[in-house]
Amino acid sequence: MVTNVVDASGQNTTKLVGYVPDLIELLRIRMGFIADIRVASSNQSYSSLVQSVVNGDYDIVIGDVTVTSTRRDIVGFSNAIFDNSLRIIMRRTSDIKVDLFSYLKPFSRNLWLILLAATGFASIILCVLERQKNEALKNRTIIASSAMSLWFSIGTIMGYGVDFHVQTAAGRLFTIGLYLLSLVLVASYTANLASDLTILKSKDIIDGLDDLKNGKIPYNRIGIRTGTAGEDFYLREISDGSRNFYPLTSRQDMYDNLLAGTIDASFMDIGIAEYITNNVYCNLTLVGEDFDKGVFGVVTPKQWLYAKDLDVNILSLREAGSLDNLKQKWFETKGCLDTTTTFNCNGN
Repeated sequence: MVTNVVDASGQNTTKLVGYVPDLIELLRIRMGFIADIRVASSNQSYSSLVQSVVNGDYDIVIGDVTVTSTRRDIVGFSNAIFDNSLRIIMRRTSDIKVDLFSYLKPFSRNLWLILLAATGFASIILCVLERQKNEALKNRTIIASSAMSLWFSIGTIMGYGVDFHVQTAAGRLFTIGLYLLSLVLVASYTANLASDLTILKSKDIIDGLDDLKNGKIPYNRIGIRTGTAGEDFYLREISDGSRNFYPLTSRQDMYDNLLAGTIDASFMDIGIAEYITNNVYCNLTLVGEDFDKGVFGVVTPKQWLYAKDLDVNILSLREAGSLDNLKQKWFETKGCLDTTTTFNCNGN
């Protein structure tokens, strides 16, 4: 992690902080080397980082590089510096928004317009049938009688009734028709409303990896960082070798696409994922159990002269609890801080 600090002279300087810089400092104290630290580009893939050691561009690479058989074939790895696994990261489910017109959604706009027109038409027919014989209508003006007929139609269709009754046989038959219409409308409205609420509650929610395998999220909306162990897992366990995912170049690319709604889910190393969702991007969350368990190791050249010394010191740090202390310090905090810190972690 790269952050800006103000030194004693008041100058703004760049400083590396995080799990890896602290680990390098512990190893430096024990092994006595002089560290020439170079931060890898944010869009440089793990594969290119490993290849840079093969090419001699870097002496070693320390970061969140997963030990895999393919990589082990061309470079060496130290003892584990971090126990890793993958987690699914997604946008946090939005809080329920108040929609003052949500009660209209069970029916389409056209159906509401038809229902409104049918109610008006029914009131006209009722006024014609009842005005001459019904005491509630015959002594009123045309406008008042029409209003009472409209009130009767609305009350009957909505099922709560009104304060006067029809008197003619034709009016009673017509009222039966309105009751049947009310029965159908209420049943349909209730069923559609229940369906809408169920969909709203479960929208964009998956329980874990099995839902991804079963296609609950379209594959082209799953973001995968190319050149990573996560890509290897996806090709091996989910897509049977098909690169049907949405390609990502860096973690920041993943965050941006998740927040923009371009993708719905991605894979992320568990330590960094927990830190990011607990402290930086509070509107992102982790879903399901962890999977594809592995370890991070220091990438070294094959038959490296100092490999044994490095392994012994890493093992000593693990036995002393220093690695656990670093993990707790950097990955197990929960603050969801509102920060503008820029992340430039090794690899992707």
